[in-house]
Parts: sequence; structure tokens; C-alpha cells
Amino acid sequence: MFGKRATDGAPAPARPAPPPPHAAAPAAGPLGGAPTTRPGGPPLGGPPKVKPQSDAALRSNQVMDKLAAAQAPATEVVREQSDYYHATKTTIFNALLNTIDLSQLAQLDTSAAAAEIKDIVAELVAIKNVSMSIAETDMLVQDIINDVLGYGPLEPLLARDDISDVMVNGAARVFIEVGGKTQLTNVRFRDNAQLMNICQRIVSQVGRRVDESSPICDARLPDGSRVNVIAPPLALDGPTLTIRKFKKDKLTMKDLVDFKSISPEGARVLGVIGACRCNVIISGGTGSGKTTLLNTMTAFIDPTERVITCEDAAELQLQQPHVVRLETRPPNLEGQGAISMRDLVKNCLRMRPERIIVGEVRGPEAFDLLQAMNTGHDGSMGTLHSNSPREAISRVESMITMGGYGLPSRTIREMIVGSVDVIIQAARLRDGSRRITHITEVVGLEGDVIVTQDLFVYEMTGEDEGGKIVGKHRSTGIARPRFWDRARYYGLERELAEALDAAE
Repeated sequence: MFGKRATDGAPAPARPAPPPPHAAAPAAGPLGGAPTTRPGGPPLGGPPKVKPQSDAALRSNQVMDKLAAAQAPATEVVREQSDYYHATKTTIFNALLNTIDLSQLAQLDTSAAAAEIKDIVAELVAIKNVSMSIAETDMLVQDIINDVLGYGPLEPLLARDDISDVMVNGAARVFIEVGGKTQLTNVRFRDNAQLMNICQRIVSQVGRRVDESSPICDARLPDGSRVNVIAPPLALDGPTLTIRKFKKDKLTMKDLVDFKSISPEGARVLGVIGACRCNVIISGGTGSGKTTLLNTMTAFIDPTERVITCEDAAELQLQQPHVVRLETRPPNLEGQGAISMRDLVKNCLRMRPERIIVGEVRGPEAFDLLQAMNTGHDGSMGTLHSNSPREAISRVESMITMGGYGLPSRTIREMIVGSVDVIIQAARLRDGSRRITHITEVVGLEGDVIVTQDLFVYEMTGEDEGGKIVGKHRSTGIARPRFWDRARYYGLERELAEALDAAE
């Protein structure tokens, strides 16, 4: 045992005794006293008369029952049972810091350091005579190893592939999103200092920092999961950490069909759109699956093409062999050295790209992306936040205007029509499911109005007994989309025709 110091012999905190069970109170009688009953019969007066409810009242009660069930997961029983565990963990962890030499521990590899910590923690548990089961002791050892070498209490959440978001609101409240629904967990940090150390550990891996002078930071985990940290004094209740997790197994278009996010015929049309190098904008709200859809669309890119991606935090998972990944950079301590998204997109044009993919279009870089789409970089893609294809066009126009170019509105709209071929709309429905609601192509300009037409739309027809939305993707019956000639140029007109015919 290296670097070992004398351990503190203070006893571990005593386990709080469970509250005594309360006896059930007898039902009150008609005047508030003991119930009045006949021998062997129901209370006097007979059963209470219940007024029949209307259909509207019944529906209202069903809604209230659903709301109550949705709020049920936030149980305090888990918190009461875990108080002793968390207090014991704090005591053992502090004793561990007084026992080992962290400078020598840092010289070991991860497996050797974990084994050393495990031995020391097992000895500390024995010395302090901690009353825990074998399972709880193993959990304690693993949690302390995670605290020293990993991301602390976040490790079990990051290991679960069914969690899509982890939201830490201060040290005591951690939420997760599973199946599109947010749940409160019993995961907690020792204090805000531990949470801040975990945040620093995450952002430092990509060369960034978060502190009082720079309290907002975007970063990523080694697997590409997106991370946002906002620290005090901007966050009033302690550091706030948000992680958008990525699945370990990359989703494919077939997976989207299995999830009913798109119909099989719609998926074939999307495959043609990606393969014949249409310029695509993927639109949707927060958490609607834009990045996932963009990843699946890139699977149809020819492996021989040179693809360059520009992102604020590199999260795209392209599967082609010739991919160049670029990432923006925040300013340094002196407020200098920042590299914006627009700088990256402009530099892309000097790197001989065949396709440019912008992770999220949110500012004046929209102008540079449209120019790239219109100057020989067919097949470029980007995502942006909007609630409909029509609104996506308006947002692109607004972002170009924000850049201060001073261009007339008609000129901007002509540029959009000449650059963008298809807008794909994604949405997260109220039951948490994600659907591709529109596949819309940009047709042209009539006067000062951009004309679009829908190829596929998603129609909701109701919901099942479990509250899940039921619907279907419907073709609008357009036999020859505007990009038909482009599909014929790449020899995909037969595939496109068969997909459109099968959807009717």
C-alpha cells in the first residue's frame, strides 16, 4: 500500500432508524366520531349516493390520473434509504484522501489505480466498522473509484444506453430522459464543489475551461456526447450540467423505420435524396432527433467523397473514410483567439470539399453555407431549429439578414431557392416519440414567395390505450419531384419512382 497515512478512527455515521409504522385511523362516522354500523352489515344510512359523472368529467379525471402517475417517480423513499449510504460514502472518501498519495496514484494506469483504491477502501470499511451488505459495499467501492478516476455519480447514468439526456441541476437533483420522458433520479453529488470538479474534468479533456470568469462552456465526452455547463454566478442553485448522450450503436435508416419515425417508402426516398447529392436542411425543435437523422443521412454518401464537418462541439458520427472534422473555439482569458462557425465554413471552401456538413446553423454562417451549396458543393447538409419547413426558410432568411449583408429580400430568397433542394422536418411528439413529419422540397419562386411542396407528411390519427400517439406517413401523390432530373443523373430514378409508387 503506497503513500498510506494513519487513518482516522472516527466511527461512521449511525444509520437512521426507520420511523415507526402508523396504525390506520378508523373511518369517521356521519358526525365525525366512530363509524355507526349494523352488526354484520354496512354503515347506517346505506352506501353513499354517487351522482353519475358526465363524459367530460370522466375525461378530466383520466387526464388528472395520468398527470398524477407521471409525477409519481419522484419518490422520497429512495432518498431516505440512501441518506446513510451517502453519509458513509463521504466519510470513507475523506478518509481515502488522507490515506493515499494522489501524485503517486496518477502515475499508475487506470486498472492498477482502481485496484489500489479498491484495496484501501475495503480496509477503511473494515476499520470503521461500517454496517453494509456485500452489495452495498461493492457499490460503495465502485462509486469511490468513479469519484477519483471517472465522472463520479454520473458514471452509472452514462453507462446506460437507454438514457438520452442527463440533466444535473445542482448537487442534489439529477434528472434523466428515458423514452422521451423526464424522470428524477436518486443520484446526488456530495456538494457543489464535487459537481464543479466533475465539470472541470469533462471540459478540460477538450482543452476548455469553466469558472467564474468563463461560466458557460460547450464540450463533449470521448464518445461524442454533447455537454453544456453553466456555473455560478450565472446558475443560482449550483453548477448546471446537461449531457445529450449518443447511443453506442450508431442508428441507421432501418432503425428509424423500426421505430416508426419514418415509413419504409419515405426512408427509400431519403436514401435517394442523400445519394443523389441534394442539398438538405434538417429542421426541428430541441431534442427532436435532428443530429440523429443527419447521421443516418450521411450513410448514403459515396465513400470516395471528401466530407468536411463544422460543429460547435464535434458530435457527428460519419461512417465514411474521408472525413475532416472541424470544431469552433471559444476566446481565451484575454478574450482573443475565438474561431466562429462562419470562420470554419469559409475556410472549408479552401479545403477542396465535395460536401460540407454544418452541425447547426444558427447565425450568419447560413450565408456562407448557401454559397457553398450553390458553387459546386452539392449534397451539403445542415440542421437548424424551427417548427415547420416554411418557418425553416424564414429562419434562414433572418439569419442572413442578421449578418448585416444588406441584401434585398428577393435576392436572399433567390439564393435560398437556388441552393436548398429538400427540407426534412423532425418533431418530438407529446408522448416522447420522434417522427419525421415532413419531407418537403423547395420548388421555386413566384413573385416574392418561395413555393414548396410536401412529398411525405405524418398524420396523427389518435392514441392507443397506453397513451402513445398513433399515426401514419402519407405520400402526397407527387410522382415527379423537382429533383427527379438529379436522381436520373445518378441512375436512381427507378428507385425513386418505385418508392413514390409504393407510398401511394
